Amino acid sequence: MGVINMAHGEMVMIGAYVAVLSGIWLKTSLLLAIPLAFVVTALLGLIIERVVVRRLYGRLLDTLLATWGIAILLQQAVRLELGLTFLGIHIEGLGAGLQNVAVPSYLQGTFRFAGADINAYRTFIIAVTAALTLATWFILYRTTAGMQVRAIIRNPKMAAACGIDVKRINALTFAFGSGLAGVAGVMMSGFKTVFPDMGTTMVVDGFMVVVTGGVGSLFGTALSSGLLGEINALVAIGTNDILARAVVFGVVILVILVKPSGLFSFKGR
Repeated sequence: MGVINMAHGEMVMIGAYVAVLSGIWLKTSLLLAIPLAFVVTALLGLIIERVVVRRLYGRLLDTLLATWGIAILLQQAVRLELGLTFLGIHIEGLGAGLQNVAVPSYLQGTFRFAGADINAYRTFIIAVTAALTLATWFILYRTTAGMQVRAIIRNPKMAAACGIDVKRINALTFAFGSGLAGVAGVMMSGFKTVFPDMGTTMVVDGFMVVVTGGVGSLFGTALSSGLLGEINALVAIGTNDILARAVVFGVVILVILVKPSGLFSFKGR
């Protein structure tokens, strides 16, 4: 849609803080924090789109710089309000300021399947991810709004000429993406510590996934995320995390050189 959103990682961070703070203040469980975080981050994304991004569609460098500034603003706002206290699951050695996220007892520990011990919470994350992916696919390919989104991605001027309310669809799409990022933050709060800068590195990972899979391709994004994740895990097992990261970057560069549009990009005419 002609936007490079450098603040997407901060939506993840905001979602994680919603999970932690709603547990502390409202005594809600992690499951109830999922819809709450979606609503909060979607509304925040809608405000950002209407105030800043709406004026910059199609100007990639301008959107990159503007959303980067928003990302820094959100980080510093959280840091000023909540400090640098690490929040999340209990990890020894991080100090008394650490708070516990209310992960349901049935999602803790492991269970046996096919002779292997499977982490219950990681399995829950996979299930939620699959459900949201299917929901997104349904919206994109089985609803009128989804058809309009795909039309705008391919040719916004032609979509507007056909009577599609491009501004409205862009705003809703930006809000929906921000809401999904917030849900990701809730998921991460159950196994990682929560702090103001936690979303920064995720932007890089997100860009690599999109570039590898193909911009605008939901199928490509899902497959490339699994592909890059497996490559990283397999290399890390035999070597170390640093080399695994380097190999992933190498794969992404190779894809850019061989097929710049991505492995599963739209076919143009």
